[in-house]
Amino acid sequence: MLVAIILALGSVSGGQLNPAVTLVAWMTGGLSRSEALTYALAQLGGAILGAAAPNVMFGLGAFSGAAQSRSGWELWTSEVVATFGLVLVIFGLVRSGRLTAVPFAVGAYIAAAILFTSSTAFANPAATVARSLTDTFAGIAPRSVPMFVIAEFAGAALGLAALRMLFPSIGSRTHRD
Repeated sequence: MLVAIILALGSVSGGQLNPAVTLVAWMTGGLSRSEALTYALAQLGGAILGAAAPNVMFGLGAFSGAAQSRSGWELWTSEVVATFGLVLVIFGLVRSGRLTAVPFAVGAYIAAAILFTSSTAFANPAATVARSLTDTFAGIAPRSVPMFVIAEFAGAALGLAALRMLFPSIGSRTHRD
């Protein structure tokens, strides 16, 4: 599903469906501040609407707050690791000139991260917020959201630091990938 969405919407979304990835794109010069803000708001809005649709399809209210509490260092560490890896996969492929591989690599990475992390790899602040709006197996209690989001942005920051070491040209405004 993720591969299909990235392939279908990549040309109008900048290929970014994730505010943490958008932040890294802005910080590496791939987006202007206004573009990054616009994308992040659209990503959050899309995620919220994306939570409402299946709720309605399964006979729930459009927005039903989740009750599943998810907290603990193991889960937050998982989010740091998952988001770190996602940033490395995306921007490593971009910097290596393998743009056509990005949708497939992201789909494969997230599928694997669901299995190798104890948090099931949300790795996306917008998705984390959206999951607080559904009381299904994917739900996360609203009180659990802030630490997940902090961990995701921390993972993105660590990913950016690693990218700058591995690809020293990252951060130059002349590289708008």
